[in-house]
Amino acid sequence: MIKVKFLLSILCFHLVVLGHAQRKAVFIILDGIPADVIEKVETPVLDEISSKTGYTHAYLGGEKDGYSQSPTISAVGYNHVLTGVWTNKHNVWDNDIEAPNYHYWNIFRIAKASNPNVKTAVFSSWTDNRTKLVGENLPAAGGVKLDYSYDGLELDTVRFPHTKDAKHMSDIDEAISTEAGKYILENGPDLSWVYLEFTDDMGHMYGDSPSFYDAVKKADARVGKVWNAIKERERKFGEEWMIVITTDHGRGAKTGKDHGGQSDRERTTWIVTNGKPLNARFHQTPGAVDIAPSILTFMNLSIPEDIKKEIDGVSFIGDVSVSNLKAIRTGDKVELSWSVLNPTGEVEIQLATTNNFAKGGIDTYTTLGKAPVKAGKYTFNLPAPASADVYKILIKAPFNMTNTWVVKKDLKKRKS
Repeated sequence: MIKVKFLLSILCFHLVVLGHAQRKAVFIILDGIPADVIEKVETPVLDEISSKTGYTHAYLGGEKDGYSQSPTISAVGYNHVLTGVWTNKHNVWDNDIEAPNYHYWNIFRIAKASNPNVKTAVFSSWTDNRTKLVGENLPAAGGVKLDYSYDGLELDTVRFPHTKDAKHMSDIDEAISTEAGKYILENGPDLSWVYLEFTDDMGHMYGDSPSFYDAVKKADARVGKVWNAIKERERKFGEEWMIVITTDHGRGAKTGKDHGGQSDRERTTWIVTNGKPLNARFHQTPGAVDIAPSILTFMNLSIPEDIKKEIDGVSFIGDVSVSNLKAIRTGDKVELSWSVLNPTGEVEIQLATTNNFAKGGIDTYTTLGKAPVKAGKYTFNLPAPASADVYKILIKAPFNMTNTWVVKKDLKKRKS
């Protein structure tokens, strides 16, 4: 036994020295904590993870008053993180999760497609996160089977008798975080999602209050169970782990009891990570949709080309050329602009006049032209007749691609 442990330690040492440490990731959603509260309350675990450089304001809700505007509601926010796209694509508009559009793949499906040997896990109070959002075993969602799940605890009223003060949800979060830490330490799944809810319950019940702040402190301690497991695995096995912690929405400005609208406080969230190397995107107020492509980049997992074209997020890990692509239409003319993160090379501008992808079809893209990345802009005329409902614009740069849409005004009036 001693000899086996010695050989294992030597192997881990060589993997690290040679730069081949196995990369694993876990993302944690702490429900309903606005950025001003996470900054106000003492969170020693999150502070340790971020090490001062891995904390940033983030946002959700899509483009305000634009085609991608999305409700600041829990399941909607989870699915932004899972899929890397806004609600106009993934089609989850509320917590009922009536008809998710699984053509926009979630991070677990992408990971399994890239490497079938990737081990996955979900730890959550609600089964809907696994059965509806991930769509486990559903043919429409690719028939993906998670390797481990620990959820449905809200259904166990014997172990967790429901109380008006929501203490049962605190107990459930404690059980979930304990199991997540234990399972990750013992089994080291490659990609895991941990969801903790109690903070949102306290927000709804008490708003901005000592009870809410205390729940945030408890959530921080529960993150510590996972973080300690990660540090121990890195020490024992020479693995390299990325952890990302975020929230699914902020809270209303008046009392903090509500959410769902488009106020700055409801839309302004945050991201904590130990991920490296962080690029300039991380400091541009990234979106919730940036988390999935960042984790996939860190894990060196490839995204199928047709899926990659639709992802709204931009990785905040590694080399990236452009971000913040915007399109302004005036008559038949479209003016594109983008933020330059790495000025090297050219961008290729492509246009599709259909949105067949949303129904499982294929969109044909036409190359309109090229421009230096450093130019940060490009202008073109829509092809005649300029009457399509949706124009999908894709720009391909040396280190990433990103997309935006131009839509008819009436298509912006979606439920939100």
